[in-house]
Amino acid sequence: MRWRGLGLALGLVSTMALAGQVVDDKGRTVTVPDQPRHIADAWFAHHALLMTLGAGDRIVATVNHAQRQPWMFTVQPSLNQALTVDGTAFNVESLLAAKVDLVFASTGDRHALAYEQAGIAVVYMGFNDLPGLKHSLLTSAQALGSPEALARAQAYDAYLDQQVETIRQRLQGLPAEQRPRVLHIASLKPLKVDGAGTLIDDWIGLAGGRNAATGLAGNLQVVNAEQVLAWQPDVVILAADAGSLDQVPLLKQLHAVTSGHLLRNPAGVFPWDRYGTEIALQLPWAAQQLHPTLFQDVQMGPLTQAFYQRFFDYPLTAGQAASILRGDGPAGP
Repeated sequence: MRWRGLGLALGLVSTMALAGQVVDDKGRTVTVPDQPRHIADAWFAHHALLMTLGAGDRIVATVNHAQRQPWMFTVQPSLNQALTVDGTAFNVESLLAAKVDLVFASTGDRHALAYEQAGIAVVYMGFNDLPGLKHSLLTSAQALGSPEALARAQAYDAYLDQQVETIRQRLQGLPAEQRPRVLHIASLKPLKVDGAGTLIDDWIGLAGGRNAATGLAGNLQVVNAEQVLAWQPDVVILAADAGSLDQVPLLKQLHAVTSGHLLRNPAGVFPWDRYGTEIALQLPWAAQQLHPTLFQDVQMGPLTQAFYQRFFDYPLTAGQAASILRGDGPAGP
């Protein structure tokens, strides 16, 4: 019902006059400028949402860096001219000098109050599942105040629904014992995993797995190697920048490792496994990894290329798609 309700909302909003107010993910009614042109984005993942909406070139202040997210800056080269900061705190005077008229911040951002006190509109973003992502994308589109952004939100909404439904149909009737227990490791040093109540938990389940981190809730939870050995997952998925198992040699004893079920997650504009719109690619990738027989026809290279052209307006080459799927950055000059 939540999925159908959000689809209906997207259809209705396209027929409405563009409003000067939005309700953000903290439930606040925020007055936003008409078609803001100079945006500061204080949430790392939210950049991908703005790029999906065709508004990446409006970002004039960013918390991301080319060294950490090289594909983001390759696909959206205007970010190379944006004001960058370490951490998530912008200098208010710098935002005013850059004529910032809208800030997107994560729901837990403690610095955003200062931007509001300076008279800059702040829209808070935050979600833990796919319906939440869709809602945040719609809210972002409304805040941008353009028919194009709303149309792109609708297009992405339909695309994500299609991916979810295709996977659901193929996995229909699959018994629990055939759904592998998956551990997602975000970092090896320190050792951090993702538990329940997260977007990671959501895509693991939708892709036909079960989160092996039983009894754990939240993102980036610190655990010890002994706990991972106790969980004994069937499959281990390492984030693209998680590091090497050499950093935690004890984990090499895991049956998932010795049996060849250690995977490296793709990473593009944003890590596919986390909170960007490339979750629409993460789902078929993960489903194919966990159930190769059921998804043997899925060609992730062409699928990635088509997604980048459609939603990021970027002509990704086959070689670039292969690099992203390996979790590698763009090739040097």
